[in-house]
Amino acid sequence: MYNLAIGDRTYSSWSLRGWLLFKKFDIPVNIHAARMYSPEFAKMLSRFGGGKTVPALRIDGTEKVLVWDTLAIAETLAERHPEKNFWPQNSAARGFARSITAEMHSGFGHLRNDCTMNLRHIYDGFEPSNKVLEDVTRIEQIWSKARTEFGANGPWLFGKYSVADAFFAPVATRLLTYGLGLNDLTKSYVKTTVSDPDFMEWRADGLAENFVQPGYDLDLQTNDWPDFSKY
Repeated sequence: MYNLAIGDRTYSSWSLRGWLLFKKFDIPVNIHAARMYSPEFAKMLSRFGGGKTVPALRIDGTEKVLVWDTLAIAETLAERHPEKNFWPQNSAARGFARSITAEMHSGFGHLRNDCTMNLRHIYDGFEPSNKVLEDVTRIEQIWSKARTEFGANGPWLFGKYSVADAFFAPVATRLLTYGLGLNDLTKSYVKTTVSDPDFMEWRADGLAENFVQPGYDLDLQTNDWPDFSKY
């Protein structure tokens, strides 16, 4: 029995990653959600080992297993469900997928700090720093390599959906929200990510919460989420 603790769907990028690892690979899971920075959030996490971050996974069975990091959750599920093919089957593609997933997990700090995930709207007039633009350039480079060398047989980074796509989903939303990334391949992959029915379900559930987390909105003009048929 899988139990996954998550935070605000509109803002918690790590929660999105964890949820996608179950949703996109069709693995049943019980979702436990609480608003970040609230007493309920700490109370929820106390049932998942007492950590401070989401997502957190508790596996109930003959023994209780606790896993509280997105990369650890991904590897745990890949180990327990080898038939789901969480990683590309080709060894070269798999090596590249694991590398860029780890790079996402530990890097791109300027983009993550300056451009927090916000699924409510897109900003008009955001001016990124040079460091943010360097992160975006690197992201576009590795996306391009994945798509051109390994992803010709489908719309995802390696053709078929993999852990890498779950990890880069919040990045795709950031590029859209803050108006970053210009080349056609980037735009195509962002559209693939945010028009995916499972992602749209996550976003709709977040908007239905009708809550604005303090400190996550910038003082800029905003526009509605775009019509992806025109994006």
